Amino acid sequence: MRRGRVWAAGLVAAALALGGCTGGDDGNGFRPGAADAGDPYVPGAGNGGYDVGHYALDVRYDPASDRLTGTATLTVTATRALSRFQLDLAGLDVERVRVDGAAAKYRHDGAELIVTPSGGLPSGKRFTVEVAYGGVPQPLPNAELGDGGFHATPDGAIALGQPESASTWYPVNDHPSDKATYDLAVTVPDGLAALSNGVPQGKTSSGGWTTWRWSERAPMASYLSTLVIGDYRVSSGTHAGKPLVTAVAAALPADGPAAASVARTGEIADFLAARFGPYPFEAYGGVVVADERIRYALETQSRPVYGPAFFRDGLPNTEVVAHELAHQWFGDSVSVARWSDIWLNEGFATYAEWLWAEHDGGRTVAQTVAQRYADTDWSKPTVDPGRAGMFGDAVYQRGALAVHALRRAVGDETFYRVLRGWLAQHRDGNVTTADFVGYAERTSGRPLRALLDAWLAGGTPPGLP
Repeated sequence: MRRGRVWAAGLVAAALALGGCTGGDDGNGFRPGAADAGDPYVPGAGNGGYDVGHYALDVRYDPASDRLTGTATLTVTATRALSRFQLDLAGLDVERVRVDGAAAKYRHDGAELIVTPSGGLPSGKRFTVEVAYGGVPQPLPNAELGDGGFHATPDGAIALGQPESASTWYPVNDHPSDKATYDLAVTVPDGLAALSNGVPQGKTSSGGWTTWRWSERAPMASYLSTLVIGDYRVSSGTHAGKPLVTAVAAALPADGPAAASVARTGEIADFLAARFGPYPFEAYGGVVVADERIRYALETQSRPVYGPAFFRDGLPNTEVVAHELAHQWFGDSVSVARWSDIWLNEGFATYAEWLWAEHDGGRTVAQTVAQRYADTDWSKPTVDPGRAGMFGDAVYQRGALAVHALRRAVGDETFYRVLRGWLAQHRDGNVTTADFVGYAERTSGRPLRALLDAWLAGGTPPGLP
């Protein structure tokens, strides 16, 4: 998204919480799954005791009534013996739940769907969960971070948000520590586009409705899933042998700055690939919405979504495109294990933005570094910034300064070797700051903890690199 700290502290506790359980066993060794992922930045979000491998979503949305109906089929593996488990589902009604085809008991407690199968699920068991549901989706109100989730629009809907959004339109383990692949079929009235993540799988029409199909075969964190429905100019083509799908709201000019900016998606992705390694997904793209409630851009996997404010001055804005495309490597392919390490997403994406600006004839990286350094409030840490600081300058700008400090310390050749190796080694996985520091030290062959500690968490400004 664009808008003393000991890194290892709490790792063991967090790991236990992510896979842990609550409550006693049933006498046969089966216990309830954890009620959340144990991440204090998003209390109540996510769940423990299982891992989702795949979501198959079949939804239908009628803009005239704002009603969504759907069936979600999840392929899941128990990571411990479960007597019951929970899914995140906010504001929608559940019609039925089946586990491995058999009816399961369930109850809906706030945003938690609690499922009790007919028998216990042994550790390691692979099973399916089918949930039929529906209702009028609502966004998740958040005074600190802004509303995320499903927003109805006059001609359709926009579903996105960080750190939570998915639970407003399908049942999910809504934390980036549980990534999964996706297939999506979304049915909307004829004439409307229904855009989502991954590779387009075609569309079919019948009886005044059109079903659009999408497939994301690389593991994806749930907050990176998106659904954009409405009147859009959709452009489909290929780039580097992969589908490239972009869309701009029909309310925005066809020859305006938004269209001109996303038209350079392939070019910008190639620039980043030359520095970070191969593009990590099977499709490229981007969507520009016209809804003023979307005051940010978000790196929704393979197809970032851009709010209209980024193109308001009448000039193209390719820096925001560079930022969100950089997230395809930093944040999407390699995702955080916990939100306190969000700088691993935003610091690197911000630095990529600086690199692109220099390449595209704008300010040099050195000029940007000098300005950001002068503007930095060094009392605010980059690592573990607190929930209210997740999207603050300490994460984005100070985080990018730390990336530049690393580059200057080890030299360009080693710096890019560190980045490419890090991204290749952790592709499709989840990481922490401690992981990155350890990898950078091993790859560069030099101690870097003190340097990065000063730039990421120190209370006084380090020397300008």
